[in-house]
Amino acid sequence: MSIAKHQDRAEQLLTAAGILPVVTVHTLDQARAVSAALLEGGLPAIELTLRTPVAMEALAMLKRELPDVVVGAGTVLTVEQMQRAIDAGADFLVTPGTPAHMADALAEAALPVVPGAASPTELLALVARGFRICKLFPATAVGGLAMIKGVAGPIPELKLCPTGGITEATAGDYLSQKNVVCIGGSWMVQDSWIRNGQWDEVKKSAAAAAAIVSQHR
Repeated sequence: MSIAKHQDRAEQLLTAAGILPVVTVHTLDQARAVSAALLEGGLPAIELTLRTPVAMEALAMLKRELPDVVVGAGTVLTVEQMQRAIDAGADFLVTPGTPAHMADALAEAALPVVPGAASPTELLALVARGFRICKLFPATAVGGLAMIKGVAGPIPELKLCPTGGITEATAGDYLSQKNVVCIGGSWMVQDSWIRNGQWDEVKKSAAAAAAIVSQHR
């Protein structure tokens, strides 16, 4: 399948998600419980970060046990991680940034990818390779809404998933932008909630996030 087809699929996945919870877990039980709570709250897709030793095993487990959850592998930093995530059954891949060698590998990946960038130059380099669905990270640190509005004119074909520093209070403002297809956030999966097993809080916050998506779509 061509990169264009995979980018079409990436756009479909992110549009359906609206808000993509960025999830970091330290145990399989945490992965199972937080994903189920998010799904029950109305957020059916997650970006599971590969920041902990259990992450790859958690990804494979979620695909086996919770097939209704769309699982993206996040914080993909190397080609080896990319391949392991694919082998584990990831539905899509997300990078925080995309050096040239990773962009080349992602362009050949056999599934949807959302490469990360932090500047217009980086975004243009990805567009030149055929990517039109990109992650803007860390969104608020690199200009937030002003950056997103600024690139809309010169790169009209580009759709963004801004992530980093976005809150429940600002989510709607980001989703209102014409070139934003989805936003990433972690406010509905707070570390303390996951650590203490407060799954009702996750579910409640996910429901509020799902309502924000509904208001801006």
